[in-house]
Amino acid sequence: MLRRHRWRVPFFGGDMIYLVCGLVVFLGLHSFRIFASAWREARIAAWGVGAWKTAVSLLSIAAFVLVIWGYGEAKAVQPLLLWTPPTGLRPAVGPLTLLAFILLAAAYVPRNHIKARLRHPMVLAVKLWALAHLLVNGWLPGVVLFGSFLAWAILDFRAARRREPAPGAAAGVRVSNTAMAVAIGAAAWAGFAFQLHARWVGVAPFG
Repeated sequence: MLRRHRWRVPFFGGDMIYLVCGLVVFLGLHSFRIFASAWREARIAAWGVGAWKTAVSLLSIAAFVLVIWGYGEAKAVQPLLLWTPPTGLRPAVGPLTLLAFILLAAAYVPRNHIKARLRHPMVLAVKLWALAHLLVNGWLPGVVLFGSFLAWAILDFRAARRREPAPGAAAGVRVSNTAMAVAIGAAAWAGFAFQLHARWVGVAPFG
């Protein structure tokens, strides 16, 4: 059962503060190339690439843990219901998250057509993952969590496309690698959707 409603100031009070702080730090660390590219390059030049990546990685891990913990704390109390998602939107979650997992796999499988064409499949994966969860989540903690990631992914993708020239003809891509990315993504999605999501998140998407 949900505990008694305890937080007093929405977004920045009670149990929401941990989620919000974690999101600010985590997404902020991944937004330097969007809002402070020159500052980022100056820090890399001063500290060295290795020190910069180490600092960002350690802070990101700590912030991500805070996001997960803060989200659990915010859900444990009686959260605000901002809107009631229509039940007709639920069937869209499966295909959207499946595509998100495939895009995520494509970010790591070398020389595949998906990455060559889209250039930033991981950011697009985050965008689809966040959108899918927003479609079926009207509680304040979920809207804050998934809405923040969706807004960040939109801004990051736009900034990345502006930084880079239009892609030319794909060189070295292989159909087999593309098929591998699709297969890995689909297998990971199936395992998470039907097994791990219920164990780790406490919600069975297709239960």
